[in-house]
Amino acid sequence: MSMSRLRGVRISNVALFTAVAGLCGCTVGPDYRGAPDVAHATVQANAFVRAPAVGMTPAEHAPSRWWEALGDRQLNALIDTALENNPDLHAAQARLRQSRAQLQQQRAADMPTVSADAVALRTREPNLSGLQSSQQGSGNSQNNGQGASTSHGRGPLQLYSAGFDASWEIDLFGGTRRAIEAASAQAEAVDADLADTQVSLAAEVAQAYIDLRSQQQRLLRANQSAQLEQHTLDLVRQQRERGVVPDADVERQTTQVENTKATLIPLDEQVTESLDQLAVLTGQAPGALDRELAAPAQLPVMPASVPVDDPAAVLKRRPDIRAAERRLAASNAQIGQHEADLFPKLKLLGFIGSNAGDPGHLLQKSAFTWLGAPYLQWDVLDFGRTRSAIRQAEAGRDEAAARYTQAVLAALQDANNALSRYGHQRENVTRLQQIEASADRSATLMRQRYDAGASSLIDLLDTQRVQLSAQQNLVQGRAELLKDFVSLQKSLGLGWVASP
Repeated sequence: MSMSRLRGVRISNVALFTAVAGLCGCTVGPDYRGAPDVAHATVQANAFVRAPAVGMTPAEHAPSRWWEALGDRQLNALIDTALENNPDLHAAQARLRQSRAQLQQQRAADMPTVSADAVALRTREPNLSGLQSSQQGSGNSQNNGQGASTSHGRGPLQLYSAGFDASWEIDLFGGTRRAIEAASAQAEAVDADLADTQVSLAAEVAQAYIDLRSQQQRLLRANQSAQLEQHTLDLVRQQRERGVVPDADVERQTTQVENTKATLIPLDEQVTESLDQLAVLTGQAPGALDRELAAPAQLPVMPASVPVDDPAAVLKRRPDIRAAERRLAASNAQIGQHEADLFPKLKLLGFIGSNAGDPGHLLQKSAFTWLGAPYLQWDVLDFGRTRSAIRQAEAGRDEAAARYTQAVLAALQDANNALSRYGHQRENVTRLQQIEASADRSATLMRQRYDAGASSLIDLLDTQRVQLSAQQNLVQGRAELLKDFVSLQKSLGLGWVASP
């Protein structure tokens, strides 16, 4: 080859690689510009619309482990156990590992594929000339009585080959890069799903635990009330025997006793259900927590104030909002992934190896061989399949944008409703405390009158029954306030930690 011709080949190769490098920087499809701006004025406000006037403090740093503010060690241990052993959480963690593996697989698709192969071939060709000679000899024997000719066989043929095959599809128009972008966003969305599962799980365990302690306290007071009413019934029966009260009073008190005892059965059943629910939430069989939690205990202590962020900070923290935004980004990237199918695909093929008839000659220079070839493919006529896939991806992007908008609005509604319920329940608990204090004072005064002989035992027992009823209502009200506190923490997106 002449020098001028060699320079021409080199120049053409440089031009080819320059053109390929320029095309590799091209990425088709729309670039992601971020999520749509939803409820801008509300999000940028300093506080939520339904935030109560009292009981709230600005949150400089919202605590992730919000349940520790309730000061209950058993609750802390239950939530930690659930976050470690809950099957739903394990499933979410498995989905995260799966999505991350898919991302690694997609990234590997942008790299060359190299394989090694080796072949040892040994074969023998049929001796056609010997067969023909044999046929001819048979004919001569029939005609002339002569013998057949002798066949001459060939030795076996041998071929040995070893080498490396390589192929690489050059990402000319960014289809692979868009696929990696979509897989990365999808993996981040699944990561946010895992965080959202943690948020829901912590809240569910806390609410089940509050239900258990509330049911146990109410059951205690219901038993005490039943004992007082039974004592009152015994006194009324004694008075009837003396002719002091009519039979109607006895029947009325009997009905009261039976009604109170009837409330014990569902309360006892609810205690059992709460114990089993906590066991399952912590990844254990029903009944596993009976020995640990069956003994009645007080409700957790409500904190004096609750730190609350502004709406923008809450939406930024909530995992479900982050998951919706990441799925929107993935849908946007999938448009470019399909648009790249409209353009040619360039694949580089290559082989380096050695071929010889004897394995000892494979390392000789004369046995060395190589092959390199560009392979261009372009689906010029696909009858609209690619453009239909693009339109489908665009519709998927629009659906993801609508779901993101709905997620933001639902989160704002969730937080405002939780704040409103919490504020109203605080007021309700304050009134229930006043009622209980009044019932306590009434019972104390009645005890003093009974000790002085100014009132009957029936009047004292009736006053104590009212006192127990007020205490039971207060327990239930405090439990509802605690559950509203838990719902508020969930609505604020608290209770998750970043996955490794």
